[in-house]
Amino acid sequence: MADPFGRAFAIVIGEEGGFSDEPEDPGNWTAGAIGEGALRGTKFGVSAAAYPAVDIASLTLADAQAIYRRDYWQRIAGDALPPRLALLVFDAAVNNGVERAVRWLQLAAGTDVDGQLGPNTLRQVRAASTPAELDRLCAEFQARRLDFMAGLSTWRSFGLGWSRRLCTLPYQSLTMGDA
Repeated sequence: MADPFGRAFAIVIGEEGGFSDEPEDPGNWTAGAIGEGALRGTKFGVSAAAYPAVDIASLTLADAQAIYRRDYWQRIAGDALPPRLALLVFDAAVNNGVERAVRWLQLAAGTDVDGQLGPNTLRQVRAASTPAELDRLCAEFQARRLDFMAGLSTWRSFGLGWSRRLCTLPYQSLTMGDA
């Protein structure tokens, strides 16, 4: 695939959707907690909690794409990961935070866990050289993510939607290819 970021962005942005200012979502508040700060919402997955200075309602798709590339894709070294794994890690970074996504990748790959994606983690990921090994790595990553998300206090409100997202991603990742 010529542009793994573009494909991954299209998939993730389809999950993130348009503007929402649901008051029960802590990400919609500038202080990251329900009722704390200003209720500015989330648009294209860019939340008021993560970007309190951004005018969320006026955010364009191009603005969101620039944020996603700079703050998520580049920080997870998306171009250095197998594309289908890159999609899973990218989606987790957007939805759950970069450091947490990298920790899950490190746990899945069996390397030291520090939340920083460096040469040791990349070397261990590249060691998954067969399709079966890559399948195992992807499945273990998703299992770690699901285990975390099911324990969140907001699971009761948002868990079914998150479950759909997590169950759909492995199928979508197959469209990314292995190159």
